[in-house]
Amino acid sequence: MFAASRFHARNHSNYWAFMLHRISGVALALFLPVHFWVLALAAKSLNGFLVWAHQPLVEYAEAGLVLLLALHLTGGLRVLVLEFLPWHNWQKTAIAISGGVSLGVALVFMLNLT
Repeated sequence: MFAASRFHARNHSNYWAFMLHRISGVALALFLPVHFWVLALAAKSLNGFLVWAHQPLVEYAEAGLVLLLALHLTGGLRVLVLEFLPWHNWQKTAIAISGGVSLGVALVFMLNLT
């Protein structure tokens, strides 16, 4: 019985919002130190870095970073709402909207790449 209730909780939108927030946080924690290191190297040889940064794979990776940042931001806002406001049914809709907004921000960023 305990296992069935635990499995049921994983189908809830709050669980998936929680997981996206944690995964995006870990991904950002792994990526950002490397990103700052590359930026420090770029300061020494900017022209070479700019040529490298205009490769399609790098530009799509940047769009992925924007998506992770937007997901992490909206996930953090969700946590703040859960911490400081009483639970209402509309919050489930807010979770879906925050995911959509995150995806929209990343798509707008990708459109500006071309």
